[in-house]
Amino acid sequence: MKTRAQQPKSQEEKDTKNVGAMLMESGAVGFPVSQKLDPRRAAKFLYWSFWRLTDIAEWLDVSEGTLASWKSRDGWDVVSSLERVEGCLEARMITLIMKELKEGRDFKEIDLLGREMVTIARVRKFEGEGGHTGHLNDKVGNRNTKDKKKAKRNVITDEQVEILRQRFHDELFGYQETWHAARSHKARMILKSRQIGATWYFAREALMEALDTGDNQIFLSASKNQANQFKSYIIDFVRMTVGVELTGENITIDRGENPDTGLPLQQPTLYFLGTNSRTAQSYHGSLYFDEFMWVHGFTRLEDVASGMASHKQYRLTYISTPTSINDEAYPFWTGKAWNADRPKKDRVEFDVSWKALKDGRLCEDGIWRQIVTIEDAAASGCTLFNLADLKRRKSAAAWANLYMCQFIDDSLSIFPMSALRPCQIDELDAWNDIDFESQIFGYGQPYDGEVWLSYDPNGDGENADNAALVLVAPPPELGKGKFRVIWKEQFRGSDFTEQALVIEAMTKRYNVTKIDIDRTGLGNAVLQLVKHFFPMARGHLYDPMVKTRLVHKALNVISRKRLEYPATWQDMTSALMSIRRTLTNKGRHLTYEAPRTKASGHGDLAWALFQALDNEPLEASIGVTGTQSSVEIFGDDD
Repeated sequence: MKTRAQQPKSQEEKDTKNVGAMLMESGAVGFPVSQKLDPRRAAKFLYWSFWRLTDIAEWLDVSEGTLASWKSRDGWDVVSSLERVEGCLEARMITLIMKELKEGRDFKEIDLLGREMVTIARVRKFEGEGGHTGHLNDKVGNRNTKDKKKAKRNVITDEQVEILRQRFHDELFGYQETWHAARSHKARMILKSRQIGATWYFAREALMEALDTGDNQIFLSASKNQANQFKSYIIDFVRMTVGVELTGENITIDRGENPDTGLPLQQPTLYFLGTNSRTAQSYHGSLYFDEFMWVHGFTRLEDVASGMASHKQYRLTYISTPTSINDEAYPFWTGKAWNADRPKKDRVEFDVSWKALKDGRLCEDGIWRQIVTIEDAAASGCTLFNLADLKRRKSAAAWANLYMCQFIDDSLSIFPMSALRPCQIDELDAWNDIDFESQIFGYGQPYDGEVWLSYDPNGDGENADNAALVLVAPPPELGKGKFRVIWKEQFRGSDFTEQALVIEAMTKRYNVTKIDIDRTGLGNAVLQLVKHFFPMARGHLYDPMVKTRLVHKALNVISRKRLEYPATWQDMTSALMSIRRTLTNKGRHLTYEAPRTKASGHGDLAWALFQALDNEPLEASIGVTGTQSSVEIFGDDD
């Protein structure tokens, strides 16, 4: 190929050839030439090929002045590199297309030039507004148009299942091994002590069952918050054992593929539900009904919930601490509900005593029952408790009910379980204006609305009871709407200064507008300290008339279903059920009391609640809120 430095042989030859021919003969770096190429265009192409104006002028026989004028007018220097290449491609493409007789190499060049023009179009799009690398590369562009393959979640391999199984069995206590052995029964019902690891165990059992069979597992609890406790145990167990992070509101587990067929194995889902019977019927799987005796509307809900485990491969497991002998679920436990619709000759007496059920027994209705007290748990190897210390710190009534699986006889209670059931709610579903995370972890302001704080201080001496604090969100309009108990705390062993500091801390986190304190004994010192930072704090000096007023107000609120508190607050329920009618010491007047000593119980939460409710006048329930009246009763009685 000739180079730019080569010159035509003679002026005569230059004169006999046109510009296009001369360029073609020179081999001028692949220029788009034709026999009749315009000199002005040819000069531009040569200039863009880094020829000097002097050489161009000599080659084309055009004066340098004319070239300089063309250069300025046509903007040879300001044209971008892309436009220069594009101009050459265009001229060459048109030349080849217009050629009448084309050869094979012409078609190849047309194809090549066409592809180059497409490339230039891509570059222009890339350089324009909104351009991206996908405009330059088809693979990159198509990457965002194709459906992306989702990363697999919650994958647990066969090897990991065996690791989980080994740890599951290694950490069981004796009574939990008994529960595991009873899985062969269609239905199990376990009455248990608090804090013996039932939720922890059944969370793991259900997970292993899901991994082995592919069957769904359903956890139904008195509240969504309580159901999520199962979820937390499962997530922690898998993360800490095999390093897999399970995710999802309801957890669907990927068990991989069948090694024989290569098809995906059945993927079980773990569901965590509150007690909403309208949605419970939408699922199917093995059912774990947690704290079933504490559920409002148990009979209706059990009919619906048990239907989720209708298929023969699914199991039913009922777990609870005891409530009251008058509770809706009590006949279900004793077998009276099973006998109710049967002819007298077909009825069977169920023995549900501790002696009959301590080792577990398959009862006449086909349900395997067991009672596990805290002492049973300790005898089976549970080392989580110091029984002597725990028993010393609990009242006799609390010990019997919470740890020894004895039902409460609330026949004489002012607030029986049947009256309290409508007050018990699932706070996560019912209260959407409270930041529960902030409330639990102690930062920020969990609730923006008005709050009434009530405090029942702990006493001193041998018979000292617990201190109880409640926060009540009042209704927007007195006499209408519901009182919501949004927080509670109990304390023991604090002096009056520490108790006052607890109250002050609450006033900094909540919009507290009223404070009520029982000023009997140590409470009077607490009240005086509180008045330093909350002068409007109100003190209550208990006597029969005050107690009667407080209880009657609470009765009015509860009977009209104007009270709400979380269903999982069993201590609040027990405190309310402990309120009894009694006579004063001289036997002349009726009053109300709850066992308030170490020996006999804990009504402190109830009295703290009653003080808060007392801020709404009794007459507000009949629409009279503008005036207040008082009654003084004189007498020498206690």
